[in-house]
Amino acid sequence: MLGASDKAFLDQYIETALWSSNDESDDQGGEPLDRNYTRDDLAPETLDAMKADCLAFVDLADELLDLEYSQAGHDFWLTRNGHGAGFWDGDWPEHGDKLTEISKGFGEANLYIGDDGLIYQFQG
Repeated sequence: MLGASDKAFLDQYIETALWSSNDESDDQGGEPLDRNYTRDDLAPETLDAMKADCLAFVDLADELLDLEYSQAGHDFWLTRNGHGAGFWDGDWPEHGDKLTEISKGFGEANLYIGDDGLIYQFQG
């Protein structure tokens, strides 16, 4: 069972993943997933993988998070996937570099819509 801080981290991680990922429904990349999908559309194995990554990250970085679990969930998704913001952009002046290093150790995670209409994740 997730504790309150783990839940806040995971919830924001999922929210960020959905708004920053597109459905690839057209040549321009399609719509952001959060326009047409919610966390209820995550395939069970996708949710399990997200939970595992988030719990592992918090386990490695907990003492660096300054109790900012929701913001950290947001920045973990962005940082691990090379978006233009994240732990390194100045909001974490004391620990941003170390949090970035930990995030990058997880590799990129990408979302896509399966033929069954559920959201899947692949590491790549």
